Amino acid sequence: MRKVCGALAVAMLGLAACSDEPAPAGPPPAAVRSSASPSPSPTPPPAPGGLPRGGRVIFPKHQLVGYVGLPGSPALGPLDKDLDAKAAKLDKLSRAYAAGRTPLPVMELIAVVAKGSRGKDGLYRGRMDDAKIEEYLTVARKHKMLLLLDIQPGRAKILPEVKRLERWLKEPDVGLAFDPEWAVGPAQVPGRVFGHTTGAELDSIAAYLSALVQSNGLPEKVFVFHQLSTRIVSDEKALKPHPGVVTIKSVDGIGARSDKLKTWAKLTTGLPPAVHAGFKLFYTEDARHGPLMTPAQVMALKPRPELVIYE
Repeated sequence: MRKVCGALAVAMLGLAACSDEPAPAGPPPAAVRSSASPSPSPTPPPAPGGLPRGGRVIFPKHQLVGYVGLPGSPALGPLDKDLDAKAAKLDKLSRAYAAGRTPLPVMELIAVVAKGSRGKDGLYRGRMDDAKIEEYLTVARKHKMLLLLDIQPGRAKILPEVKRLERWLKEPDVGLAFDPEWAVGPAQVPGRVFGHTTGAELDSIAAYLSALVQSNGLPEKVFVFHQLSTRIVSDEKALKPHPGVVTIKSVDGIGARSDKLKTWAKLTTGLPPAVHAGFKLFYTEDARHGPLMTPAQVMALKPRPELVIYE
């Protein structure tokens, strides 16, 4: 099972930035927001890369390259600290993947993290506070990058966790990622079993994001779902195209290059028309089995990985 012992052990720590308190599905009223939960900027900047609001197309113009992370948890990716320095490295790395496109760097923040303890509400997940999300969004905007909010829901239902982030998802440069490996049943514990999702559930998320885009005149919104084996997603063909939403499957195979290529072939064969291909590299876990794949090796994959993520 992918990094269950290492990564989840870190996630299970009492992370200061996360809380397991239940919260309402919608954005908090402005009158009750605390100074620790700042509102997104009232006049957000244009989307990165000069992308206009409404109707713009991410692909095939852009190549997405991202870092993932959680504050204080280096095992979960590079975005644990020193955000400005990491953003500068990511910007340089993204140019190595251009291959005829305009690089568009992505910061993927784990905003909801699966935990090995039940928490006060029994849902085995912790939530990032708004102040920390604001900190990451500020850095992403400074460096003209997209911010993705990643959800590892534990026992919580995924769509309410998505809707709880609506105030952020209404921003033009904020997208969504979902890691169903950590979406478990009511009697299961994250890390002890693989979680799972369905094409219909993914479709409901994409439909919700599409409604946000259309009702708020937003640029296309990126929606990434992570998958490391065929058992994680069932009936994927139920995931349909939705206006204003760019859906990407990140293939999270881990290990030696040969194993990653086998996983890639399994999970990209017969992709639904609505889904673009993405590829993940693990600095620690992959390197245990040989050299990390180079940008040239990654970009030689078929189909072309339109998103490459480093953890």
